Amino acid sequence: MGVLWCLVSALGFGLSPIFAKEAYASGVSVTGMLTGRFVIAAVVLWLVVAWRRPALPVARVALTAVGLGGVGYAVQALCYFGAVARIDASLAALLLYTYPALVTALAVGLRRESLDRRKLAALGCSAVGLVLLLGLGGSAAQLSGVLLALGAAVAYSLYLTVADGLPENLDVYLLSAIVFTAAAVTLGVTGGLDLPATAAGWAWTGLLSLVSTVLAMVALFVGVRLLGAPTAAILSCAEPVVTLVSTSLVYGEHLGAGQLAGGIAVLAAVLVLRLDLDLVRQRQLVGGHAPDAPVDRGHLDDR
Repeated sequence: MGVLWCLVSALGFGLSPIFAKEAYASGVSVTGMLTGRFVIAAVVLWLVVAWRRPALPVARVALTAVGLGGVGYAVQALCYFGAVARIDASLAALLLYTYPALVTALAVGLRRESLDRRKLAALGCSAVGLVLLLGLGGSAAQLSGVLLALGAAVAYSLYLTVADGLPENLDVYLLSAIVFTAAAVTLGVTGGLDLPATAAGWAWTGLLSLVSTVLAMVALFVGVRLLGAPTAAILSCAEPVVTLVSTSLVYGEHLGAGQLAGGIAVLAAVLVLRLDLDLVRQRQLVGGHAPDAPVDRGHLDDR
């Protein structure tokens, strides 16, 4: 069942560009769609929090979570869905998936992790994949969209680096509720509450919020609990594949041979990094029993 939950999560996250593009076609702006998305998700998650009644975080942790949502997550979402509005969603998704390599590079730079041959190989593989994705982009890879997608990867890597310092016992539903609320406030203020104005716009925004945010996130949390964070993280690599296949079927998007090779290289780097995490945690097991798997904060939302 854990594998099924993780694949449901990957499907939900991977379909988000479809919902976003249809919302844009209904006349919804990027900021309007994201504001509506986070408002709906925040309401649902606060209801979950009210039912679960977790312990509240101390003021410093709560303020950090507010900053993560109001700055890091809002910027990441704006960049990613801004990119989806400008370039092929499959290319945007693959460019976003350079974030695990960026997180690793930041961890090494901050001396939280050491650089070994496995990490070095993964970083090199990701760099080669990025060059292939950008060097053979063609007319569809407009500069603004590419820069926004890369900006989303950078913002997400910084978000995850900061989030990694939060207490592991912090309830993930409470954390997500705070993050989504803060993001909604930031986007509402900067975008002037430019909410969807049509029923179709709200329908696609609602699908993005309920299917590609709340359901996808909860499914991932359940998958992590059943399988452990490393295995769930590896299975989540199906997400960009879902985006690639779905946008190809719906919109006829196709990557060139060079871009496809670059995408494979990027995903290979992600797998290497996550397999490395799996090996490390296996070595930490004592007496044959694994401790409760911490939630992988790297997947609070991909997008």
